Amino acid sequence: MTQTSYIFLAGVSVTVLTVVTACGVVGSPVAPENVGVNPTITRQKIQLQKSGTVQRADNTSGAAVPLEPVEPKGQDEELPPLRPVGTR
Repeated sequence: MTQTSYIFLAGVSVTVLTVVTACGVVGSPVAPENVGVNPTITRQKIQLQKSGTVQRADNTSGAAVPLEPVEPKGQDEELPPLRPVGTR
């Protein structure tokens, strides 16, 4: 009788430990304001300001040439008419 109860207790313990460790996330939650591209850029700008270095702009390489607006073009090929698929 005692051997059966020890085996049952061991089985229950393993099941509980498996369920407890498998559920949930490891670590504390991270606020979305601290994750992503914008917070990284902000941190880098603050770090550059503290160090006193100046970052050059990306668009200063050439003269600005005004582009003419492009008119949208029609379809290149004629498409078949839409038909319902899979109806009876």
